Amino acid sequence: MTHLQAGLSPETLEKAKVELKENPDTLHQDIQEVRDMIITRPDIGFLRTEDAFILRFLRARKFNHFEAFRLLAQYFEYRQQNLDMFKNLKPTDPGIKQALKDGFPGVLSNLDKYGRRILLLFAANWDQSRYTFVDILRAILLSLETMIEDPELQVNGFILIIDWSNFTFKQASRLTPSMLRLAIEGLQDSFPARFGGIHFVNQPWYIHALYTVIRPFLKDKTRKRIFMHGNNLNSLHQLIHPEILPSELGGMMPPYDMGTWARALLDHAYDEEADYCPESYTLSVQDLEKDLEKDLSPKTMKRSQSVVEAGLLKRPDKVTSQEDNMKPLLALD
Repeated sequence: MTHLQAGLSPETLEKAKVELKENPDTLHQDIQEVRDMIITRPDIGFLRTEDAFILRFLRARKFNHFEAFRLLAQYFEYRQQNLDMFKNLKPTDPGIKQALKDGFPGVLSNLDKYGRRILLLFAANWDQSRYTFVDILRAILLSLETMIEDPELQVNGFILIIDWSNFTFKQASRLTPSMLRLAIEGLQDSFPARFGGIHFVNQPWYIHALYTVIRPFLKDKTRKRIFMHGNNLNSLHQLIHPEILPSELGGMMPPYDMGTWARALLDHAYDEEADYCPESYTLSVQDLEKDLEKDLSPKTMKRSQSVVEAGLLKRPDKVTSQEDNMKPLLALD
């Protein structure tokens, strides 16, 4: 075992060897091969190239050197293309702070049985008068940057649960295709994290409509890891044991305290007030495809509802069986 593996438990070391093809004897050579590829992309500023940093990209791509380098390049390219989004990327930034305090994201203290960290998003908590969707995305990326420092999570990864209870049509209509694509590019294509599952619960029909918009930008592997449970929490519990879930998700733990993760990041700054106006924060999305710039307007969403009612998409509240509930969203093909 090299010093780069010092933070891993014996069980995780074995997992890294079997699942990720991580070999302590060739670890430094693997890292150097990725580093040597940097010269091929002079258009990108690679601001960090130390061994431990490159290693997380190798782990995220199961030690495929080319794929690890592509992810590393996309990580920095995404930041170059969205400079405004990464200005003052700190917990104390007013917009980020407001999002964190509302549980964007929430982070459970217990890991799942595979050692994965569980992130929670209670969608209805989004106060659109106080912070933007981009602030939420910034808070999530900042949180992941903090957690990915843990080598155990580099190997074991994360689970994301989104509870759509009470998420209104009005809130959903504020999510533009360009915003959703920005999130996909930042989380799926440009961050060295292994997501073992993305679980939707209590989702209304218009979340299905939103999914049809973002689906073309999801990798096949990502689609297979998205599960739509509707209001059948039993199907969620078959994949994530209720012993570690809060009561809102039918679990045995107390209700989730939305400020838990915010307090961990903010410490004494948690109770300090800061003025913030969402309208003052602007983000350029000019490079996104023009056909994605159209909002999901009420008129567009109404058409999507007609598709649902015509039977082309299932309403989650009318899932006929638990087995249907657990099918990945590929079932919407």
